[in-house]
Amino acid sequence: MVCDADLILGTDGSTPMALDYFEAMGGEAVARPDRVLLARDHYSPPTSPSTLEFHARMEAFAAVHGVELLPVGGGISFQVALETGRVGPGDLVVGADSHTVTCGAAGAFATGIGSADLAAAFLTGKVWLRVPESMRVVLDGLMPAGVGAKDLALEVVRLVGSEGAVYRAVEFLGPVADALPLEERMVLSNMSAEMGAKAGIFPASAEPPGDPRESSVSGFLPSSDPDATFVGEIRVDCSAIVPRVALPHQPANSVPVSEVAGRTIDWVFLGTCTGGRAHDFRDALRMLDAGGGIAPGVSVVVTPPSPRVRGALEADGTLARIAAHGAVITQTGCGPCCGTSGPIPPPGARILSTANRNFRARMGEPSAEIHLASPATCAAAATAGRIVDPRELG
Repeated sequence: MVCDADLILGTDGSTPMALDYFEAMGGEAVARPDRVLLARDHYSPPTSPSTLEFHARMEAFAAVHGVELLPVGGGISFQVALETGRVGPGDLVVGADSHTVTCGAAGAFATGIGSADLAAAFLTGKVWLRVPESMRVVLDGLMPAGVGAKDLALEVVRLVGSEGAVYRAVEFLGPVADALPLEERMVLSNMSAEMGAKAGIFPASAEPPGDPRESSVSGFLPSSDPDATFVGEIRVDCSAIVPRVALPHQPANSVPVSEVAGRTIDWVFLGTCTGGRAHDFRDALRMLDAGGGIAPGVSVVVTPPSPRVRGALEADGTLARIAAHGAVITQTGCGPCCGTSGPIPPPGARILSTANRNFRARMGEPSAEIHLASPATCAAAATAGRIVDPRELG
């Protein structure tokens, strides 16, 4: 079916190619410039003459067509869209970034598209989608102390599998889903992409809990019709969740932290779109403080995902205190997550990262071994020089 898009997102990793398609389609005007948001987040800052040219081309396009373009350091596209109220319950959000699904945390149907579809959306304001089948992920029980949304997301991805939700809309339900604040829901919606999902939606019946000053979502979120059919259901006993670590080179390949405790780590990444909420960095700081700082021989790189998060961390001193421990603070954006900007790990590095993917060469170095974990687990490893259970540090 052909649908009107409520929000169209483009990044510097996808928009330049979309502009080629736009021109090939004879595009002369953007149909709904008020519904377009472009971000320079993957190359923040630009790292070569070609990426500088990407940015210049986006600037020219935005100026001609009256489209909003975030500056370098302006944040990750979908993170900023959520923070600034550009996404509402029931909206259709499309973006040429597979992790556009993050906007499902706000009750939107949000999905990634290719650069050709992005160009067509610029031109028409519409997108063609096959209506996906739906599956349920029911989050039962209570989250234990010392366990975060990233641990839960890694367990859900393991249970569903890397292809277990291909072209399906995943609906997160149950008492834990209802209780999660928006910032935590974003982690699970984001990582629904690692299950192959078309969308990852929290169709809760009530407003997400949390500080209304930090959340742009208000009102009631839609839920499925009472007679809706589902092609599958996964039930998760959240009371049994423990800190988890995804082993190279698949997010679905996660194990309890106890199974890899003691494995040496020499590079830690904190931030980006699945480990970049303000409370994530505060959790990491608590670990660094409790462990006495960063262990010798360990490099720690920190990337806030948006100016709002960065501002909060600067205002309360968190960012300065993390830097005082010896961490490298990068420009706001995606950072080294996909190897297009920010520090690149050295050959053979063993990495523990808060990011969403650990595919081989994901961070720009094919020989690196990338593990995924929560901000607390990553920071605890930074203090020890090896993987440890963060609950041991309190």
